[in-house]
Amino acid sequence: MPSFDIVSEVNQVELRNALDQANKEISNRYDFKGSDARIEHKEKLLTLYADDDFKLKQVTDVLLGKLTKRGVDIRSLEFGSVEKIGGDKVKQPVTLRVGVEQDLAKKIVRLIKDSRMKVQASIQGDAVRVSGAKRDELQAAIALVKKNITDFPLQYGNFRD
Repeated sequence: MPSFDIVSEVNQVELRNALDQANKEISNRYDFKGSDARIEHKEKLLTLYADDDFKLKQVTDVLLGKLTKRGVDIRSLEFGSVEKIGGDKVKQPVTLRVGVEQDLAKKIVRLIKDSRMKVQASIQGDAVRVSGAKRDELQAAIALVKKNITDFPLQYGNFRD
């Protein structure tokens, strides 16, 4: 029975390359000379450091530009609140949203069931598996989800006949 998975992933190699490029640009830029501006990465958490709010905004702009150039979807970033860490220095946590969240998965399953297509959708961990009798029905289901879910980066993989 043909099926495919709806997942949300971030390409870790491209993410690492974009972070390295962003840190290199920050260290070389004249307006950051002598400042402690940098980006740190630990698993699913990025931390942006800067001397003040203005420089933090500049670090964010550099990061978003590099991620976009490397093909990493910036909708997978969830920015936390800015925290003061002594003096004027600030940091901001940025969470990488990986995997389809439970409420979004339920919304996708409900969307597919309400469309009356001849496919079945089921939640499997942090992915949604859609299976059906015909390939055309599955492609119509992909088109339906792409049209209705635009605020979260989704990939459609593991397509099997």
